[in-house]
Amino acid sequence: MAIVELHNVSKRYRLGDQEVNALTNVTLSIEEGVFLAIAGPSGSGKSTMLNIIGCIDTPSSGRVIVNGNDVSGQTPDQLANLRARTIGFIFQTFNLLPVLSAAENVEYPLLQFPELSREERSERVAKYLAIVGLRKYAHHRPNQLSGGQRQRVAIARALATHSRIVLADEPTANLDRKTGEGILRLMKDINRKNGTTFIFSTHDRRVMNMADRLVRVEDGHITKLGVQSESGWVFVQDKTKGEEDPEV
Repeated sequence: MAIVELHNVSKRYRLGDQEVNALTNVTLSIEEGVFLAIAGPSGSGKSTMLNIIGCIDTPSSGRVIVNGNDVSGQTPDQLANLRARTIGFIFQTFNLLPVLSAAENVEYPLLQFPELSREERSERVAKYLAIVGLRKYAHHRPNQLSGGQRQRVAIARALATHSRIVLADEPTANLDRKTGEGILRLMKDINRKNGTTFIFSTHDRRVMNMADRLVRVEDGHITKLGVQSESGWVFVQDKTKGEEDPEV
């Protein structure tokens, strides 16, 4: 069953006197529970696609359906509740609040849920800090944590809202190789155990190799759709006319 659907989605920006087509007539269906990489070079449209899926941005035309909700044309206020309860975000810069501890950063989005008591929030925070291996660092502030630990706090924060979809924008970009691989293994383990849908925007080969689905984007168009098999990638759509893809 699809948890995200894009139907003929286009996104245009004004850049001075010039109109930029970030996405052009993109149609895509993302199944629930996948570990999916949206890959492409800088300026290809992959981050725009991620922002539209995350209801951070809205398409210029086309329909977007997230978790059964048609979000096309809705206002930011109308989308706020869906974002808060359905979608978790992980960014390459971590986006933690420096004045808050790790536990307080994880709890922060839960303050939007009036139905949760303080005790219930505390239980969730403890649970997800334990899942990412940071229970003993709960009272540390971000500047007291390594880059990998900060990214783990960001993962716990994304999961604590019981998000069905986690969107990760270049989550390994600011991490060394060993730390980045550890973060990817952690997210893959959460994906397998909990069935959480992970969608990455990336140009990191490690992310693509660990994904079970691949969407290749170039110049605002989807050029490849791949499924990972035991023998490697099987492309169910390939508009590259046999050209070698240097990143897969």
